[in-house]
Amino acid sequence: MAKGASLSGFPEWLPEERVVEQQAIDTLRRIFELNGFLGIETRAVEQGSSLLKKGETSKEIYLLSRLQEVGQENDTPVEDRLGLHFDLTVPLSRYVVENSGALTFPFKRWQIQKVWRGERPQEGRFREFIQADIDVVGNGDLPEHYEVELPLVMVNAMESLRAFGLPKATVHANNRKLSEGFYRGIGLTDIEGVLREIDKLDKIGAGEVGRLLVETCGASAEQANACLRLAELSAFTGEELTHRFDDLCNECSVDANSDAYRLAHEGLSTLAMIVDESAKIRPGSVIADLKIARGLDYYTGSVYETFLDGAESLGSICSGGRYDNLASQGSRKYPGVGLSIGLSRLVSYMLHGAHAQASRISPASVLIAVWNEEDRGDSNRIARELRARGISTDVSPKAVKLGKQIRYADHLGIPYVWFPATADAEESVKNIVTGEQLPARTVSWSPDSVYAQQTVQCGGDNH
Repeated sequence: MAKGASLSGFPEWLPEERVVEQQAIDTLRRIFELNGFLGIETRAVEQGSSLLKKGETSKEIYLLSRLQEVGQENDTPVEDRLGLHFDLTVPLSRYVVENSGALTFPFKRWQIQKVWRGERPQEGRFREFIQADIDVVGNGDLPEHYEVELPLVMVNAMESLRAFGLPKATVHANNRKLSEGFYRGIGLTDIEGVLREIDKLDKIGAGEVGRLLVETCGASAEQANACLRLAELSAFTGEELTHRFDDLCNECSVDANSDAYRLAHEGLSTLAMIVDESAKIRPGSVIADLKIARGLDYYTGSVYETFLDGAESLGSICSGGRYDNLASQGSRKYPGVGLSIGLSRLVSYMLHGAHAQASRISPASVLIAVWNEEDRGDSNRIARELRARGISTDVSPKAVKLGKQIRYADHLGIPYVWFPATADAEESVKNIVTGEQLPARTVSWSPDSVYAQQTVQCGGDNH
């Protein structure tokens, strides 16, 4: 990251690092559109009333003030102020409601955009960062099969990013109904509080979470232990998951005839379906993991977290779930399911963990040499003719000695240098990687495919 980026949590990539980020964005967009998702972009700001009721993240919202209003913000209720969006799901819900008459449902959208969150910056976690989202939103209803489709699209996306040095990704899934039903079945009532504390398991450990369940959620030690035992359950098949869950319910005296147990089994049925259907398409890509909770309040069913094998310290790099009540218009509801990649965190890992780097800094394939400033027009003409054929081209900034022009190209990773014709020699192009130099004409020359495009490599040298 650029050394001058002194504002903690606001990354600024160097040009060669930006190439890695941009190619990751292009890869994700290609996968999303390959699966039929439509691209949109929403505004950066939302009403405070929309942002402040969506869970624990609401505490980290950046509210906006004009300079002339500084010191007078308290005169305006927070709900009436504007704030920067902290995710792309809340803006999507507003977008769907406002444009419902112009959209075709189910509405499948991808969105890659910056978001802002006032959390404590640390390695791989930023205050300003890019998220890459896919969601499907229904009009009135939304079939469960999308709860299988979306995590598999993300698995496909993660596989495409393995060329950037990422290890294998596995989606860990749970269902809020399953968790809520179990918590109610053992006598707990602060369901959102329990979910928020369970969501901290990987960060603070079972002992601390157990203490918080007792102190902040009103759980007894026995109830807290039951919650932690539920969180320990995982399975690769629906049958295995069902057996383990029912055994735990029996041990914790959950009434099999209660509404709580029926709610839990409704979520269990969906989760088992997700795991089994995913296994038919991509075995081992989705696992049931009952410690997955997600801290945001708007999730109502399936929830997902995605982890990279061997990079557990990175935490979840893709998360999401089903939300049935986030968007509504009168009695009409727009249920949705979506997942979001923390792209800036991934790019940071690619650069520093996987040592991904651009094959060259400049997008140009060829640099046109300039013999002297009086003849710069000839070099510019050559560049125009090559660009007209879609060949990325730069022109030497100075008519200095030829060796310096070649070194300039080499520093930027530009593989070819074009020499305009002189009285003594025809036009030619030199591959400064291989040393080969051949005659060339702008109407027919093209760079070798090996050098034609910027690519991302893991390790190795700059060429």
